[in-house]
Amino acid sequence: MSATERPLSEVRFLTVAEVAEVMRVSKMTVYRLVHGGELPALRVGRSFRVDERAVHDYLGKAFIETA
Repeated sequence: MSATERPLSEVRFLTVAEVAEVMRVSKMTVYRLVHGGELPALRVGRSFRVDERAVHDYLGKAFIETA
């Protein structure tokens, strides 16, 4: 279910810095994911906000099996 399918009051938006902290990557990496369309985000003025669930969905899909 996406942010548009649930009440806005239930959506928790994260800043780029917060997403970077959760993912343990740099802010630049988050900006690349957003601009590349891999991580959906809302633009608020000159900043971006990312639905917390979208971050968890992205991380869930990013796991790979290793030997």
